[in-house]
Amino acid sequence: MTATPIDIVAWFVYVLASVMFVMGLHYMNSPKTARKGNFISAAGMVIAVAMAFIKLFVTGGYNWIAVGLLIAGIAVGAIAGVVSAKKVKMTDMPQLVSVFNTVGGGAAALVALNDILASDHTPNLVVLITAGLGVMIGSVTFTGSLIAAGKLQGIGFVKKMRLPGKSVWNVLFIVLMLASFVMLCVFPEQRLLWSVLTTVFALCYGLVFVIPIGGADMPVVISVLNACTGTAVAMSGLAIDNVALIVAGALVGAAGVTLSVLMSQAMNRPLMSVLAGGFGGSDAAAGAAEGPEGTMKETTADDVAVQLVYADKVIFVPGFGLAQAQAQRELADLGELLKEHGVEVEYAIHPVAGRMPGHMNVLLAEANVPYDELVDLDDVNPQFPSANVSLVVGANDVTNPAARKPGTPVSGMPILDVDKSQNVVVMKRGRGRGYAGIENELYFEDNTQMLFGDAKAGLQAVIAAVKELLD
Repeated sequence: MTATPIDIVAWFVYVLASVMFVMGLHYMNSPKTARKGNFISAAGMVIAVAMAFIKLFVTGGYNWIAVGLLIAGIAVGAIAGVVSAKKVKMTDMPQLVSVFNTVGGGAAALVALNDILASDHTPNLVVLITAGLGVMIGSVTFTGSLIAAGKLQGIGFVKKMRLPGKSVWNVLFIVLMLASFVMLCVFPEQRLLWSVLTTVFALCYGLVFVIPIGGADMPVVISVLNACTGTAVAMSGLAIDNVALIVAGALVGAAGVTLSVLMSQAMNRPLMSVLAGGFGGSDAAAGAAEGPEGTMKETTADDVAVQLVYADKVIFVPGFGLAQAQAQRELADLGELLKEHGVEVEYAIHPVAGRMPGHMNVLLAEANVPYDELVDLDDVNPQFPSANVSLVVGANDVTNPAARKPGTPVSGMPILDVDKSQNVVVMKRGRGRGYAGIENELYFEDNTQMLFGDAKAGLQAVIAAVKELLD
């Protein structure tokens, strides 16, 4: 079919939008330029959506009721997105990301389904393959992300879900899903039946895929589901021949896969082992290891302040507990106080600390902590022996020396070598265990002291004590 002038213009505009997506992703390489990257990517999407409307109005054949519903849907979605992004607490950010994955995967699946079913004539094989893949991947992402969000939110019945014989269910629904997809491509005249079955089996697989996975693996799962969302969008873009969707989806998919692999390496576990479940949150893991010998030694805010003020070097180790207490600003304020006093301060960042990729980086950036003070695992570990004090705020499994021993749920996982510091202070709400379900041996070391209580209140007390000492 000969391309019309509006088709040519639209193609170039979509290419421009795609270039802006790539530029935006490039700027996201650094927290200093991440805001600019987000703005450029968002502007590219606005341009692409505007071009889609212009093409629709120029070519005609539209229904005003449908257009009105489309505009209303965009408005509702935009308002909901802005409000949720502004109102959500930092502790709930992983759940929000999972919900966004749910919406993205579901939207991609619906677009692909429409491309299969809405046409009056039988779609060609290319459309059936690309749209069918979009349906499969988008549906898996939809239900999988819903379960992930429910687990992260702590919804009771979702957390209690168990799946006996998980391997059998996984294999069963994979086979049924792929078989339906093949039948859709082989017998396109029955595309309604096979596309519905493909969707149903994919939705079921999304459930059985995520239900067995424990909380400690959720950062990787979120990243994988994000990659699935991007891939589904790319497949839908191929089906409707939209270059902007193809590029945007491919970028998200590739970035998600890369991040998932890097995070799995940070946990020293194969990606497939993570996706098979079993690390963190399981009853078996909880009873796998006996608690270490010894007792936890408690301290006070005044004693912690003395240690910090007279230290030459202090390393802060943030974890999910910091986000849960929303104490990032207090930690940043404490760091500024110590730096003004001449103390060297750094923040040790573990790749899987928190509940989503980059959780601690985002959390501390919100508190305006200088980026050059955030030190990654490999770079900070050699510095712990020279640290007079390491202050651990809400980090658990990523500091557990049990990872260096065989036979524990965290064996082989790279950790922050906090126990090698001269002195360690751990701020912790209570005596509970981490996601891996085992005691943290760090808490029982001779050079470790525990400051129990809410991290926000605890840091405020330490800050007050530090100021009193410095006056």
